[in-house]
Amino acid sequence: MYQSIALTVGLRYTRAKRRNQFISFISLTSILGLILGVAVLIIVLSVMNGFDRELRQRILGMVPHATVQTSDPIMDWQTVAEQVLASEGVVGAAPFVHGQGMFTYKGLVQPVMFQGILPAQEQQVSILPKHMVEGDVASLEAGRFNIIMGDILARQMRLQVGDKVTLVMPEANLTVAGIVPRLKRFTLSGIFKVGAELDASLAIMHMHDASKLKRLAGGAEGIRLKLDDLFQAPTVVRQVARDLPGAYWTSDWTRTHGNLFQAIQLERRMLALLLMLIVAVAAFNIVSTLVMLVVDKQSDIAILRTLGATPRDVMGIFIVQGLVIGFAGIMLGSILGLLVAFNITDMVDWAEKAFGFKILSADVYFISYFPSQVKMDNVLFICVVSMMLTLLATLYPAWKASRVDPAEALRYE
Repeated sequence: MYQSIALTVGLRYTRAKRRNQFISFISLTSILGLILGVAVLIIVLSVMNGFDRELRQRILGMVPHATVQTSDPIMDWQTVAEQVLASEGVVGAAPFVHGQGMFTYKGLVQPVMFQGILPAQEQQVSILPKHMVEGDVASLEAGRFNIIMGDILARQMRLQVGDKVTLVMPEANLTVAGIVPRLKRFTLSGIFKVGAELDASLAIMHMHDASKLKRLAGGAEGIRLKLDDLFQAPTVVRQVARDLPGAYWTSDWTRTHGNLFQAIQLERRMLALLLMLIVAVAAFNIVSTLVMLVVDKQSDIAILRTLGATPRDVMGIFIVQGLVIGFAGIMLGSILGLLVAFNITDMVDWAEKAFGFKILSADVYFISYFPSQVKMDNVLFICVVSMMLTLLATLYPAWKASRVDPAEALRYE
């Protein structure tokens, strides 16, 4: 009885033409508010997920997930790498040498982080070979002192492939002529672009050349690790260091770049909270719609009560009507949000070409396009929370309708 009256009359009221056009306008406004709120929330969270994914793939594709190092050069790095690869959770290992310095070229000076690698091993731990825009990682040969660098750094130094650039080390040589800074000329043999801050600060050379620069006698400073689950990096690398013979100290991406990803997570949560308030406002517009509808339908409610409908039946009628309004707005908003989220990259590209401006300039931002990653669990969460807010919004008007006195309502009919 309850379900039959609530669903039948509630759906009929939803479809019926309103005598009061203002109520129809308020209902439409409520639906439009839900559509926009849900759609914007899905779009913004998808874009934030996209930026998070791009930063994770690009930055953590270039920097090591974790490293193990020792105070002395690792001469037999092959044995250490084999032992590291035998550890659970490690899918790649490669030796490295790293340092800092300054590049000088025709009066231009730029600080730089340099890294010595073995080209044959690099693909195991890095995305670098896949992001070369000029030259090739294979051009890094021991003893030739070739170097590759990020495209932003190359533009800042006005360098092209084949140019000679001087690396100034933050150390000095003591000679009979006095203290002389350590310098070494390199040939630019390649340029990479990963769309992250590393494009402006990182240079890559052969490990043996870097080892010679740092006077490590051809050894490696440490072993870079690639993990199957980067969020387990602190735990995995500590276990790796414990399993290795000798004294090793460790580092991982949560120490070097963890603050960046924590900031993205915090920003995403705050945006979601703020945008959910838009949905809440739209949902509670349903309160005014249903309150006005209760006033408009008092005579109908009184007739239903005289025919035997209980206060619970009447309450169910208006809950159904409010939920139908909310469901329509949430579903349409979800569809709109998903359509835009899946196509936002192409839409932004079209807008930039059509109006002749750049939203995310490559000269300013490290990611120069709008990435998007739709996570269906986010969409489901948004829909469920929105429906819960809608349900809460219907309770007071429905309760008010159930309290209508039939005799009072029909007195002047």
